[in-house]
Amino acid sequence: MILRVFIGAAALLVLLLCGPLQRRLGAESRSRRNRSFAVLAGVVVLALGLAASIFPRQWLAYGQMAGHFNRSEIPSYDPNTVNAHSNNESGSPLSSLAGATGWINSKPLTASDLKGKVVLVDFWTYSCINCLRSLPYINAWAEKYKQSGLVIIGVHTPEFPFEKERPNVEKAVRKFSVSYPVALDSNYAIWNGFNNKYWPAHYFFDAKGKLRHQHFGEGEYDQSEVMIQKLLQERASQQALPGGMVSVTGQGEQAAAQIRELGSPETYIGYEHAQHFASAGGLRHNTARLYAIPDQLALNEWGLGGLWKDQEHAAVLASLPGTIAFRFHARDLHLVLGPAKEGASIRFRITIDGQIPGPNHGADTDEQGNGVVTSHRLYQLVRQKDAIKDRTFTIEFLDLGVQAFAFTFG
Repeated sequence: MILRVFIGAAALLVLLLCGPLQRRLGAESRSRRNRSFAVLAGVVVLALGLAASIFPRQWLAYGQMAGHFNRSEIPSYDPNTVNAHSNNESGSPLSSLAGATGWINSKPLTASDLKGKVVLVDFWTYSCINCLRSLPYINAWAEKYKQSGLVIIGVHTPEFPFEKERPNVEKAVRKFSVSYPVALDSNYAIWNGFNNKYWPAHYFFDAKGKLRHQHFGEGEYDQSEVMIQKLLQERASQQALPGGMVSVTGQGEQAAAQIRELGSPETYIGYEHAQHFASAGGLRHNTARLYAIPDQLALNEWGLGGLWKDQEHAAVLASLPGTIAFRFHARDLHLVLGPAKEGASIRFRITIDGQIPGPNHGADTDEQGNGVVTSHRLYQLVRQKDAIKDRTFTIEFLDLGVQAFAFTFG
């Protein structure tokens, strides 16, 4: 959007300057007039070139921080306003909690159970990097304000089929130390009740059950905590609240993204939303095909090597050898992976620009680049300590049966 505005402004500048210039030129020769226009065009081109060098990476990063959109949909309503229908008890989205397919850490909760409490509803899914980076703040708020009348409900709405499985969610809840109630929303009943569109999404309700604020995506944690404090103070004006703001430092995949260097977007491998696929012939849907990784990949292009069957949500390795390569620009590279057969272990090895990662390995690889896929989840494969620049990541699978879903970066 900002880049479009910049281009439009540059075009307007040309029109504004060229008109007076033409009038001033009067009887000047056509060649001088053309030279003058060429100079102006050069200025505009330089300006647009500068914009192209600056804006894409910053706004790409901003888009990723803003959240993880369901099926690439953009919210149809203004995220800075509160839905009018939700400001009365009968129309409160909290009533959709009755549609949960299960609960973790709590008995089933209803809108009636939550009367008199300040409620924060956090939509998340456990393979979403944006959600994982937000969880330390949610956990900290839950602990800090649990005696002050705050109830946090994590609504786990799956993106991929494996995220519908309760044991997988329970494992993630334990791994990320989520102690507050988690509603399983495998049928999207709560998601639809809130008219939600993306992960993470935070909805703030006052003690009367009215939706007072909403925030989408990562960031602005201080503003969100100020809203929690405001609603708690309204609930009980005389109570003394814990002071200050929470201080959080995420570890592993939960560490805050290095936003200024985030130049690669979330990229799906399953054909439904795949983009920037560079192997010759494109993706063949639901049929095993032999692919080759191109000799050269442009930034944010990726390719497959070996016999793969690309399905709606994932590519499945059909025979050995099997590789995936991605040209990326980011501190961290993650890949959502899982075994096609439950309980299987699939070994892999990664390289960065053809070399072992050494100190640039992620939490799920060692310095030699070795790792093992044992369950369906997000794997952190690269965390660069060297200078961040365009690099080519390659993963080679040493066993059959891996499912590869999506790349994310940080």
